[in-house]
Amino acid sequence: MPREPIRLEGFNNLTKIVSFNLYDFAVARTQAERDSYITYLHEHFSGPRITQILSEIARIIDAEVLSVSAQDYDPYGASSLVLMSDLGHGQVVGADGKIASSVAAHLTKSHLCAHTYPDVLDPRGICTFRVDIDVATCGTIVPLRALDYMLESFENDVVIIDYVVRGFTRDTEGNRVYMDHTVRSIQDFIDPKVLADYECEDLALPGQNIWQTKMMRTDLDPSQYFAPGIDPFAADSRELLGLIKREMAGIYYSLPN
Repeated sequence: MPREPIRLEGFNNLTKIVSFNLYDFAVARTQAERDSYITYLHEHFSGPRITQILSEIARIIDAEVLSVSAQDYDPYGASSLVLMSDLGHGQVVGADGKIASSVAAHLTKSHLCAHTYPDVLDPRGICTFRVDIDVATCGTIVPLRALDYMLESFENDVVIIDYVVRGFTRDTEGNRVYMDHTVRSIQDFIDPKVLADYECEDLALPGQNIWQTKMMRTDLDPSQYFAPGIDPFAADSRELLGLIKREMAGIYYSLPN
């Protein structure tokens, strides 16, 4: 049975952090194919483009963007940092003992950051594109609400999502509160239609306010992993796709090479 909402006194000091790590794979066996792949990544996931994605995440979780910083790297890769705030009203106890909204609003300290890590140096031609996104919020924001958008914004073969809540605030009786919302599984915040394409595994330590969900794509479209004009069903292509599946399993199950 859902518990009654906890009435908090003043500013909510809980920090909620989502770490979103995704891995996407492709095949590029020649220098021309590698150059084409890097060009694609730069066009779709440059610093300014990553900043657009982070700004949309801020909008989804009802946060206001305060400032942004983006950087592209040589030869490839990008980073973005977005400072944001949750402009919300605190709760106070009036002289009559009743809870009321405070007149002054609290500006909570929150940020989003993302880094991309392309790897095209595998001699077998297996390319890996990793994206790390961290969403750290204070106050009433629940960053898990943006997971569907994050999954839609990238091509994902393996996804690892960690959620941690830290710090404490106080209720109207002065007691410490270490969690202000209910989380059973991170999967509850992801569209079931998306989850249907993945094998999923959960780790939940609710007593420590720690959750993790790992996802590995199960239905692979071979044509998505090769450059245009390459037959994905040729014998050598099938062998490379098998290597990609092995790479995916290695990350998902934390196996050595």
